[in-house]
Amino acid sequence: MVVKDAELPLLRRCVELAAEALEAGDEPFGSVLAAADGTVLAEDHNRVASGDRTRHPEFELARWSAAHMTPEERAAATVYTSGEHCPMCAAAHAWVGLGRIVYIASSEQLSAWLTELGVPAPPVRTLPVREIAPGVAVEGPVPELAEEVHALHRRFHTGRD
Repeated sequence: MVVKDAELPLLRRCVELAAEALEAGDEPFGSVLAAADGTVLAEDHNRVASGDRTRHPEFELARWSAAHMTPEERAAATVYTSGEHCPMCAAAHAWVGLGRIVYIASSEQLSAWLTELGVPAPPVRTLPVREIAPGVAVEGPVPELAEEVHALHRRFHTGRD
């Protein structure tokens, strides 16, 4: 995927948020919700270390958008994220009517990385967003940032860079 110049800072912010999650002892995922004009409306990082495995940033942004945006604003918005949405987050995204998704690392890449690190499979099958929410426009992966995301996951699971 070729990233538009205006979108690269939003994707870099996702990497920063993923790093913040890691520093807080959580899995390294970060997401940004932007309006049609590129204005950042909300952002979050993973918070599953609390014990609530549904505290993914993409899910939180879907909830935030439902509470603070009109259906038209949601449809025109973009969620930028360090990793492709899991099935739970893809469903939430589609149910609230959010617009496109731009992700850095695909679910296929993440699965390969976790297998390489010997991490057990998650309890929910990893699927591409298009299989869960076929009406959502999805773009990614972003090769120029994928290795940074890979390094964060490696650090989370092994304690080393």
